[in-house]
Amino acid sequence: MAHWLYKSEPDVYSWDQLVADGDKGTHWNGVRNHLAKINLRTMKLGDRGFFYHSNIGKEIVGIVEVIREAYPDHTAPEGSPWVMVDIKAVEALPRPVPLAAVKLEPRLAKMSLVTCMRLSVQPVTDAEWDVVREMGGL
Repeated sequence: MAHWLYKSEPDVYSWDQLVADGDKGTHWNGVRNHLAKINLRTMKLGDRGFFYHSNIGKEIVGIVEVIREAYPDHTAPEGSPWVMVDIKAVEALPRPVPLAAVKLEPRLAKMSLVTCMRLSVQPVTDAEWDVVREMGGL
């Protein structure tokens, strides 16, 4: 199973909204970066990821699961290469993990959240996954 990180501005779509969407989850649309698109296409059912509040809060707040693999993004022009996946909330982190704490943790120095901060959908290594879960109280 692969791991990912999904960024969302909480005033646009928050962790609480994803939790409220329940098992039906939501589609992760609007991605317009080619590397992020490749990441979306790589995702498989059951893959897990972190939900990160960007801009406001700047913290990892929960864990999500892919419930539908990549399909055409209905918010993109017809015939474009953009795709989306569906995700649902799995569990909140007992302690949100702030970006500042991620940057201070030497074991996360190479994490995409630190090295490629603008990418909206990022891979997370198994080792990074374990460290962030530990930092978040899981």
